[in-house]
Amino acid sequence: MTPDSGDKEVNPGWPSSPHEATRFILSRLPGSSPLAGTPADPGRIARPEEPAVLLAPDLIGDGPFAAHHVTDLRDARGISGFAAFLDGSQDMRVVNQSNGIPIVWATASATVRNRVDRRLVSWNGKAPLVSRRFYLPFRYVEGMDPALRDDNRFVDTGVADSSGHFPSRHPAALMEAAVKRVQFDREALERQLAEEWCSSEEGVVFVDGSITASPTVSQSRCAIGVIKSHRRLYAEGDAFHVLVNLEAGYRTSLFKVSPRSRHAVASWYVRIRRATGHDALFGLVRVEAAISDDIAQRADEISRWLIAEGSPLALPDGRWDKMAYGIRHTEEFLRAIS
Repeated sequence: MTPDSGDKEVNPGWPSSPHEATRFILSRLPGSSPLAGTPADPGRIARPEEPAVLLAPDLIGDGPFAAHHVTDLRDARGISGFAAFLDGSQDMRVVNQSNGIPIVWATASATVRNRVDRRLVSWNGKAPLVSRRFYLPFRYVEGMDPALRDDNRFVDTGVADSSGHFPSRHPAALMEAAVKRVQFDREALERQLAEEWCSSEEGVVFVDGSITASPTVSQSRCAIGVIKSHRRLYAEGDAFHVLVNLEAGYRTSLFKVSPRSRHAVASWYVRIRRATGHDALFGLVRVEAAISDDIAQRADEISRWLIAEGSPLALPDGRWDKMAYGIRHTEEFLRAIS
């Protein structure tokens, strides 16, 4: 995938808005019909969520899975070693249909915001990476120009999976396929920026999400991944009781995460806010870092940074209990340019 700036001078004639995308398809796909182009509502997409599971943590070092005090909340505020924040975003709209087959126009973007004199600015003046593409199942769209099939800005969502099965013609199934491909493209942009950072900088970047996809990033001391969602909890058995009772200012023992087809990292949980009166996962994040001989000391330090990044509050975001203000700022920046 080749990122683009979305600028018409860079891509003459290529649409830069949902309205232009609708007209673009109408002129190139006879028989298609325009739709409202409203943002695709994830709640209306029948995409099965990742099952909620408990997994036994693969502990790093000796001793049981336990809680480790890293700081008092009052002492940690304002002390952080993160030099920058990296995040991505996506916006999907069904702009046309062809005999009931949805044609999706999506913008994926990613950027690094560097901290300079307590302000967040574009890293080295770099523009965000932006990809604007169409997503549609070639096998189900009739009368499609062969030239469009060879254009990498048109993504085929009708390809077979690893088992050799093609997605159903059902519109919901095709939307599920489109969602996965858009997410893949967004993650590719994020990975590209993370690798560029780790190859050229000495400071530590806060990555919103996992760092296991890249061998470069997963082995670098210059990137820390922070995961806010917990469909998969590494806390089976006695570890579960430790985790749900973890107090603010504490982290868990270290464990290794080795996802299939990805790269191993050290991981741990840290409670960045008091959970009194809230559910068990309130203020809880999982951290990923490169495995190293001094990872226990780094885990204490990085946990203090994460707690410090909780001020100011990332309001009005609904995920404020886990959200760092720097990531909130980065999301707002991407939303403004999408």
